[in-house]
Formats: sequence, C-alpha cells, structure tokens
Amino acid sequence: MKRVLCILFCLVLGLNCIRAAERYDVVVVGATPGGICASVAAARQGMSVLLLERSHHVGGLPANGLGATDITTRGATAGLFLEFVQRNRQYYLEKYGPGSQQLADCSDGYHFEPSVAEKTFLDMLGEQGGRIKVLYGRQFDSDPANVVTKGFDIASIRVLDRESGRLETYEAAVFIDATYEGDLAAAAGVPYRLGRESRAELGEPCSGRIYRHWGVQFNKGEKSCYNGYEGYESEGTTYQGDNAVQAYNYRLCLTTDKSAMIPIAKPARYDREEYASLVEDVWTGRNTGIETAGLTDADYEANRAALKAGGRSIIPGDPWGMAKVTNMVKLPNGKTDANNQHMAFISTDLPEENWPWPTASWEWRDRFAERLKDYTLGLLWFVQNDKDLPRQFREECRRWGLSSTEYTDNGGFPRQVYVREGRRMEGTYFFTAHDAIAVSEGQRPPIHRESISSSHYALDSHACHKREAGRVHLDGFFGYESVPYTIPFGVMVPKAVGNLLFPVPVSGSHVGFSTMRMEPCWMALGQAAGTAAAQAVRSGLPVQKLSIGQLQDELLAAGASLIYFKDVAPGSPDFTMVQKMALAGYIPGWEARLQDKASRSELESFRRLSGIDIPGERVTRKDILRYIYERL
Repeated sequence: MKRVLCILFCLVLGLNCIRAAERYDVVVVGATPGGICASVAAARQGMSVLLLERSHHVGGLPANGLGATDITTRGATAGLFLEFVQRNRQYYLEKYGPGSQQLADCSDGYHFEPSVAEKTFLDMLGEQGGRIKVLYGRQFDSDPANVVTKGFDIASIRVLDRESGRLETYEAAVFIDATYEGDLAAAAGVPYRLGRESRAELGEPCSGRIYRHWGVQFNKGEKSCYNGYEGYESEGTTYQGDNAVQAYNYRLCLTTDKSAMIPIAKPARYDREEYASLVEDVWTGRNTGIETAGLTDADYEANRAALKAGGRSIIPGDPWGMAKVTNMVKLPNGKTDANNQHMAFISTDLPEENWPWPTASWEWRDRFAERLKDYTLGLLWFVQNDKDLPRQFREECRRWGLSSTEYTDNGGFPRQVYVREGRRMEGTYFFTAHDAIAVSEGQRPPIHRESISSSHYALDSHACHKREAGRVHLDGFFGYESVPYTIPFGVMVPKAVGNLLFPVPVSGSHVGFSTMRMEPCWMALGQAAGTAAAQAVRSGLPVQKLSIGQLQDELLAAGASLIYFKDVAPGSPDFTMVQKMALAGYIPGWEARLQDKASRSELESFRRLSGIDIPGERVTRKDILRYIYERL
C-alpha cells in the first residue's frame, strides 16, 4: 500500500518516483549465505557488486537461529563455507581463549550464535576493497514488470526502497538470484517446479505422499509392505505427487540463563486448541520415533501412571520438557539452536499454511511470518503454562526462554522465517535423489564431470501436512541416507536467459533438492555463481557457454572442493590434481591412496583411460596420476 500511494502521489505532482539506473558488473538479489558468497567470490575476481537485501540484516538463516551447521561429512564442502567456519572458530578463540567453554562449544566453528554468524558475514563482505555495495530494505517483487530484458538477457531490474517508497533501477552484466524463493528467476521467465513429484515420475525413494516413523533410514527399521513396495513406509503412503510444500518454522535461540533470558509471553492471538492434542502426547509419551513401533496401549498407560506419580516419561526415546516440542543443539554461551522436534506430532513447524509462500506477494509473506511467530510463541507458552499438562513437565519447560542477547532489535525473536523450499527453478541439469545416493554399496553416486561443488547431507524433508488421526507420523517427513556427492554447474543455469544464475533456488526434484538446500551447499553454489559471473563479465559469453574447466580451475584455486576424498584435503599440494583426475574418472573410490604402489590392473586402467604410455619408473599412484595429469 505504501508503494502504491507513493507512486500515485508522485504521478499527481509530476515527480519521478523511479531513480535513474545504476550499473554494476554483478547484481545479487538476496543476502542469504549463498548471496553473500556469490558477492564475495565475484568481488575477489575484481567485479563491482551490488547486493540487495529486503531486511536490515545480512546472513539469512545462519544469522537467524540456524547455528548448528547442517553438514554430515565435514570436509565434503570447502571454499568460502570453510572460511566462514574457520572465522567463527577464530572469533571464539580470540574473544574467550584457547581453554574456554565457548571455544569447545563452537565445535571448530560449525556451531555459532546468530550474532556471530552475522558478524562473520559482514566481515567477509567488508573486506573486499569497496567492491561490494550492500543496500538494505530493498524489496524485489516477483513481477515480470520489474525485469527489463534485451534479447535473451536481463538488462535491468526494478526494486522498491521500503523506507522511502521509491522504485530503483539497477543494471548489470550478470544477475544472481540468491533468494530462498526464486523471485528474480521466476520474474525473468525461468520455468520452475513446486510441490512433490510422484514415485512413478522419477523412481526416487521418499517421493510423493509418504508416512514414516522418524529414525527410519533405508537400511534399518521396521519393514512393511504397502502398495506393492517393500520398504519402510507406513499405511497411508501412496507416493502420489502433489503441490504440497514442506513446512517452515523459526529456528529459535533459547537459553536457561536467567540473567540473559526473555520469558515467554502469551501472544495476543493465542488459540489453545491448536496445541491441545499435545496434552495426551505428553501423558502417554506417544511420539513418531521408530522405537514406538511395537508399543501397545498398556505401555502408554504405564507412562501415564509414571507421570501421575511425579516421574518422567518412560517411553523409549521420548523427549522430555521443552525437548518434546523443540530439538535443541547446544551453541556457545549457553544458547541453543532450537529446531522443529521431528519426533513430535506438533512442534514449531506449521505445515500446510505455508504452501502459498513460494509464489505469494511480500504482503502475504509478512502476514504469514506474524502468524507463524504467534503460533510459535503460543506453543512455548502452552507447554510452560497449560494446567492440563503434568506439573513436572511444565516446570521443566519453564527453565527456558528467549536469549536476550540475540535479535536485540526484535525482542529476542528471529527476524526471518526458515524457508526450507521455495520455487525450484528448471536449469540445464535437473538434480534428483539418484545424484546423491551411492550407485552400489560403498560406492559413490554418479560423478559429474562438470561439478562445481561437493556436499553431503541426508535427503531430508519436513512435514507437508498437519497431524492426521491414526497416522504414525506427519505426511512428508523423511530422512534418507546419502553419501558425499558432486553437483553439476547446470543446476543453477537457466536454459534460455543468458546472464542469470540461481545458486539457491536450484534445479531439482523435491527429494533431490532436500539435500542441496542446506546452507553449506548453498554457500558453495553461491561461490561458484559469483566466480562464473566474473567469467561471464570478462568473456562476454552467456552463462550457458562458459568454460567449465576454467571455472573449476578458479574454484580450486580459491580452495573450493569439487569432489570429496577422505585422504586428500584442501591445502594439500596434490589437491587440485586429485580433484581434476577424479572428475575425469581416474580415481573412482573415496581414497586417492597416493603413496600406494599401483597394481597391474590399475596401471592398465590408467593407460586405457589416458592413451598415454607410462614409464616404468613411475610406480606409485601419485607419480602415475601426476604424469598423466601434466600431459592431459
């Protein structure tokens, strides 16, 4: 409304509401970690960069509560992400000392307070010699009218200055969409996907409508058979595709430190009925974990008796107190990253109501953000105060409150919704679950020769529907083991637009996207996008025609990892050689074994792949691989 009134006012007075265009080499929309890394990478390549952020803070989710880094194999992702981690560790080392609890709790920089993440990101942006300009309060509305094209390129974009109400125009050689929603790419006409693909379409595990006990992976748990498929799914599973979007929540920063705590207040818009079913869940100990699969009504009644006697839950694996509704990971200074509790039927996620978010207006998104805030605070107030809950349970929950030293301009509450999945843009490569799962036991997934990053996290989705009577879990929740994988450049490259990259709303299925959506991966993809943007500026080529080999060389020179090895880490003098030779198919295993003597079969394989006759004095795998590498 403010924007409309401003434009009408200017038209009536004959004033110009749209500021003259400014031009940069690269314009990045969204100061998410992916957008920050894209900006830093481009600036380090000598580019002038404009970073546009709707809020008044940079950092996306790590600066808004996601302080327990989602990465399964440390070392699988390097580059600017690893620099971010190391800077976090250095902060705690310098501020608190080598023997401090804070340094221990930061877990080598992988666990951090939200304010520390924001500081680290600001330092990284500020150290680029003035090549990065950050503008806050700049809103891009996903409307084609806000994108001016010239041929197959974006010529300029138009954004709203939320403070003044004026429209601003920015031109660039390359644009990068680093929003969680894919707003810029969609406005530029890039096709996208929403919702879940069916199992029949792509043959992926966990696709479509699915019910699973929490804790079930592909190689463990209770087997059952539904719809002709023997696996670990429960009754109700159909694998049918739909338009459902996995749930969002806030990653809360909670503490038990009374001297640095904001007590939970009952929100004005409080509806007890939203949480009432939790009462029986607490008394019985009922949860969605696999350990409850064989329990009977008698087990649940025994738990009720234990609680009536003043005790705690005796149900195996049943979380107690605040952990019943939030999954808390310890951060430095007595704080926690409090996420949704996956074993709860009701937690901080709010399924179904977020479905419109990916394509909705910012007005709608802001209303949902307030609704989610009220819901979340209402949930915390309920478990601390509702008289129908066991007294000892409420007392345990009342130990917790919001940290008063985080989000000091927002009452201790996170400023940003955790948008786990928005639009998934259609790129020149479509990433699925099969790209992250081993081709056979102990092996890698398919190796992409055009890899621009390696990464590793489980295939992971939160619920898509709210609690349903008789179901053992919420529809859509799954965790499915993957192994470290490679990601091809094409996941961020549109098929038609020549000067746009989208390292955050990447191309993939719902299940494939569910592992790439972790911030370490997005940061690595952002670094690749910024590096590619610089190459596009220098060469004048569309992003579809860039030299992947040159891009890979530049990423490796900057410390990025393109494929994971257990025994050759970034910084090793052989790192680049091993990375390039592995992508070329010479080192299929998880270990390079450079000091080992090459077997006769390995020697023959190297000769066959390279077409090069290897001198007899070359004996170790390292010597042979380097000999081939230098000639290729």
